[in-house]
Amino acid sequence: MRKRELIAMAVQRSGMRKRDVKPAIEAALAVMGEALASGRELNLVPLGKVKVTRLKKGGRALVVHTRVRQPDDPQDSRPNPLAQAAE
Repeated sequence: MRKRELIAMAVQRSGMRKRDVKPAIEAALAVMGEALASGRELNLVPLGKVKVTRLKKGGRALVVHTRVRQPDDPQDSRPNPLAQAAE
C-alpha cells in the first residue's frame, strides 16, 4: 500500500475531505517513522505491536528490521475505559 492509497481509503472510511485527512496522515507517518528509526516500539491497535529487532546503516538509508504482532481478533474486544459510564 502506498501513501496515496492509504489517504484515499481514510477519506472513504472517515467521510472527511482529503485536504483535512492528508496532513494528519502525513504527520502520523512521520512520527511513526521517527519512532522506529530511534528504536522505539509502537503499540497501535488495530495495527498491532511493532517491535524494532535491529537497526542497520545501509548505504544512504537506515534499515529497520521489525516484528509485527497482531491480535487474532482484529477488532479489539477489550472494553474501552473511556467509554464506561461513571457510577
